[in-house]
Amino acid sequence: MINPDISLEKILWKKGFQNIAGVDEAGKGPWAGPVTAGAMVIHSDKQVVKFVRDSKLMTKRQREKAFELIIKMSSAYGVGIVSEKEIDKIGIQKAVKKAMEEALNNLKVKYKINPCYVLVDGSKTMPLTTYNAQRIKKGGLYHYSISAASVLAKVTRDRIMYSMAKKYPNYGFEKHVGYGTKLHFLSLQQYGICPIHRKSFMPIKTLMKMNY
Repeated sequence: MINPDISLEKILWKKGFQNIAGVDEAGKGPWAGPVTAGAMVIHSDKQVVKFVRDSKLMTKRQREKAFELIIKMSSAYGVGIVSEKEIDKIGIQKAVKKAMEEALNNLKVKYKINPCYVLVDGSKTMPLTTYNAQRIKKGGLYHYSISAASVLAKVTRDRIMYSMAKKYPNYGFEKHVGYGTKLHFLSLQQYGICPIHRKSFMPIKTLMKMNY
């Protein structure tokens, strides 16, 4: 298993970049719910939560525990949330960018820390032009700041979807958190769409055409 480290952060610290933020998103592909982003800043290896990995490689229990430790030990953190309605309006790529910018802005406002360098997960993520930023392919696998940000994003989104499961109990959101599973598809066929489904995504778009 690959263990993310802060070797890149240390190189950038030596170059004079004091406030380095890691940023990642969660929920780019689901059929329902928002897309979220996490951002976080550390200044020392003493702030690293040792068992943090890319959120996709962690269990739910591990992510929940890591989330609490990350927000406790980091110098600053923020989350951004862009709704399914906004995703339908501007498209998922712009929505991801907006969520990342919101996470960074929330970090700046809350902690009065202005990131001078941003490590962004994904080489194809839309550029964050207002920041000195580096997009890194599979960054969450290798760089702690991005891994920790991915945990913030994932746990934030999962908690939203667990809440939505209580509001819309027919869809099994507590199990698949909006992703395209067989259970989710069968629920759509039986009950139709609900207000948090992404109408610009397939197969939601097709089902809407069939029913209207």
